[in-house]
Amino acid sequence: MDIHQILLKYWGHKAFRPLQEDIINAALNGKDTLALLPTGGGKSICFQIPALAKEGICIVVSPLIALMKDQVQNLVKRNIKAVAIYSGMTKREIDITLDNCIYGNIKFLYISPERIETEIFKERYKKMNVNIIAIDESHCISQWGYDFRPSYLNIASLREQHPNVPFLALTATATPEVVIDIQEKLKFKTENALQKSFERTNLSYAVLYEENKLNRILKILKNVPGTSVIYVRSRKKTKEVALFLLKNGISADFYHAGLSNEERTLKQSNWINNITRVIVSTNAFGMGIDKPDVRSVIHIDLPDSLEAYFQEAGRGGRDEEKAYAILLFEEADRIDLEKRIVNSFPEIKVIKKVYQSLANYFQIPIGSALNESYSLNIIQFSEQYNLQVYVVYNCLKFLEKEAYLILSESNYNASRVKFEVVKEELYEFQVKNNKFDLFIKTILRSYTGLFENFSKIDEFEIAKRMKTTKDKVVKALQYLDNLELISYLEQTTQPQLTYLTERLDIKDVKISAKHYHDRKEIAIKKMESVIYFATVKHKCRSEILLNYFGEKDIYRCGVCDVCLERNKLDLSDIEFSSVSDQVKKIVQEEQLPITDVINKITGVRDDKTIKVIQWLMENDKLISNKKNLLEWRK
Repeated sequence: MDIHQILLKYWGHKAFRPLQEDIINAALNGKDTLALLPTGGGKSICFQIPALAKEGICIVVSPLIALMKDQVQNLVKRNIKAVAIYSGMTKREIDITLDNCIYGNIKFLYISPERIETEIFKERYKKMNVNIIAIDESHCISQWGYDFRPSYLNIASLREQHPNVPFLALTATATPEVVIDIQEKLKFKTENALQKSFERTNLSYAVLYEENKLNRILKILKNVPGTSVIYVRSRKKTKEVALFLLKNGISADFYHAGLSNEERTLKQSNWINNITRVIVSTNAFGMGIDKPDVRSVIHIDLPDSLEAYFQEAGRGGRDEEKAYAILLFEEADRIDLEKRIVNSFPEIKVIKKVYQSLANYFQIPIGSALNESYSLNIIQFSEQYNLQVYVVYNCLKFLEKEAYLILSESNYNASRVKFEVVKEELYEFQVKNNKFDLFIKTILRSYTGLFENFSKIDEFEIAKRMKTTKDKVVKALQYLDNLELISYLEQTTQPQLTYLTERLDIKDVKISAKHYHDRKEIAIKKMESVIYFATVKHKCRSEILLNYFGEKDIYRCGVCDVCLERNKLDLSDIEFSSVSDQVKKIVQEEQLPITDVINKITGVRDDKTIKVIQWLMENDKLISNKKNLLEWRK
């Protein structure tokens, strides 16, 4: 089928967005490709369509379980066969899923990078008819990236068994050094990066200096009608801000990774369908949610990096209509961000202590636990070992970066059931145990494929159909599991901790001092870029972001808070630049009184020159010293 027919059949679109077709054709022609498209630019279609156009299965490497589940769900809704492997699944479930990828007609296998190195995957991968390998969030492969994951370095090994299968790497955020690094780490045969400008002409960026942030939010929401996302740092704050908005007559709700799957689904649905106007969330919200008509994205706290800010702010105005990205900032925020960065680098001896304590907590002997997952209550664990929760969390993140383990935050896995006996045996059991007959029949009528695979079930739904309680359904399932008639895996909502290596003796846990130092340096540089973006008053916000991502020869946007102030001067960009450049050159050579500087400016009227000088002084680029002489601030 032609790629345009596939687009129309499965997605209902008649035409591709800019650059999508080029990326798809590169993949179809067998070229390794790095696709850089901003948030909402339609990255997933770039690998899904060429995979559907070719024989075989597409392997999609993705770092986030929530994103994997979301994409699989969206494909299945379109009658496209897709599966995922992630932590929390049993060895048996993984076995069945991989078999279906070889012998079934599965088109997409979503897998986390950590799973690539497991023997079970390596053996089955050899037998798969692979057509494309897609690497989502590919910036994670680079130590220069904002979310480095060492497990991503394993991806290049996929070339060994299928050397002619093209790699298609995708990301929404990458600086120039990360673009080079991704292609090197993935062993591209030739460099091939296709990039759409990160410029969002319909998005107006603003940084507002504000101590009373809640009242400012009310003003913004009154002036900017339509749907909004408000990003905050803590789960507690999501609820506080949402309640404040509700008390002030604004329809709002809160969202974070600690909520149950049902709660998250309901809150998302209400917001997407405009029942709720404002969602107040941690950075857990937004991945895979494509709502085009978001009119404002407000950040109450400073993000850790401009990459994270760009992605989150970019969720506004995907319909190409006017939208606002607003960062509320006060001086205390700078101190909070600096503290966060320091706290995210616990001492090496503390990281090792947490590793040892985990082994004690789960009672894991040395040499075991490879690829095994454990439900971890971080608060309970921290209290038991007299550690602060944020210290434990940051130690776990560091152990993750060193590829010892991985933490899947609030990994919700629905309950699953598989019948372990043949139909004849089951029927015999039903005849002998009449009280279970209706129960078994209800399950078999409600769900399909129970004899071949693990199928997701909903105990509450079964209880409704049988006019009983959920607790009784769970007990009945556990009883059938004990009899080995079924395998019953109860739902989990706890974060899952998966060991990527055998549990080591503490003396064998190596944390490179160089890696530790390098990562800290990178984190500090990213923090400084965020602070520059938040505090600068003389440079277009869009220009700062585009420069950060390596775009050159760009013009000011004309619609951010800095540009709007500039626009009041009633000067052309050429006139403003001419005066500004001349002033800078003059005062760097010699400090002079303001009148002498004005007299030295050529090509622009004095009244316009005075406006530029006033603007430069108001925005701290020019200062008048104690002798009333002008100085240029670096």
